[in-house]
Amino acid sequence: MSTLTPPKPDAATAPAPVTLRGPVRVVLRMHRKALWAGAALLVLGIGIVVALRLWMASSKVLCADGDTTPCGDDIYVSSYAHTSAESFLVNGGTVLILLAALIGVFVAGPLIARELESGTFRLAWAQSVSPAHWLAARLAVPAALTVTGLTVLVVVLRWGLWALRAGPSSPGLRWYASGVFPGTGPAILGYALLAVAVGALCAVLVRRTVLSMSLSALVLTAVGIGLSTRRYLLWPAVLRQGEGPELLRDSDWHLEGGMLTASGSKVYWRDCYDAGSVEGYDACMRDRGGVTPFAEVHPASHYWPLQLVETGILLALAALAVFAAFRVLRRLHG
Repeated sequence: MSTLTPPKPDAATAPAPVTLRGPVRVVLRMHRKALWAGAALLVLGIGIVVALRLWMASSKVLCADGDTTPCGDDIYVSSYAHTSAESFLVNGGTVLILLAALIGVFVAGPLIARELESGTFRLAWAQSVSPAHWLAARLAVPAALTVTGLTVLVVVLRWGLWALRAGPSSPGLRWYASGVFPGTGPAILGYALLAVAVGALCAVLVRRTVLSMSLSALVLTAVGIGLSTRRYLLWPAVLRQGEGPELLRDSDWHLEGGMLTASGSKVYWRDCYDAGSVEGYDACMRDRGGVTPFAEVHPASHYWPLQLVETGILLALAALAVFAAFRVLRRLHG
């Protein structure tokens, strides 16, 4: 009896599903030296922090905060191990941002632009790999490896900094310090993904290795400087009024200060910059109508809101750069 049911296609002739597995393997094999170098940097970074933490733990001190003099007195003399760890870890966040930027420069140059410049991309596209899948593989590999590696480094850096929290107040170690803040939370992952995205966009736009690397570095530097200088604007500051220790706390990020007039206007201390002394500042501001001291601060509780807002901005920029990279590639090569 005949049937209208079409025969099942032979498994040997059925088209294979399109996946990223093949292009990903190609990327890993082509750039295995760079991957080994990245792994070595990861191990080196972990080793440095662990060594500093163990060194601090084994140093001879009288107090938990690293003081070599009797606890509670007015003299603080930190151990050499403690001061050495501070000098290394105070810029941990900056180092992680530089690593993220280097990854973006690598994506812009050797990973994508070099293939576009030399024409080797045609070999991959001739083997049933579409331009979109080709670019997706070159985005997925560095993004996944970078996020994984930096997550480990963030955890290790926070662990190392935790040993210094009991020490004396140090501006470079405060939670909002430019060398600490970006490397202790999810913001560094946003920087990493943005670096990968910007590197890919610069590569498909310029299609020249050195030029795309330079452009990527320039864009990432501008974004990093812009966010670091305007970070305090990412979340509303707290206004405190009155006298006493509650006006400013050790953990506060102090933004502005001065006095409020009877009408509620603000007289900033910088308006009396030439006064030259605390008493002079106070007299100058009162002459201008100041009545009640005030301070605009970010308390320590603003750490996570600032981190999350900055991360959101970076992820939005990264998504925009990825979208633009695929659109440019499609327009140029179909």
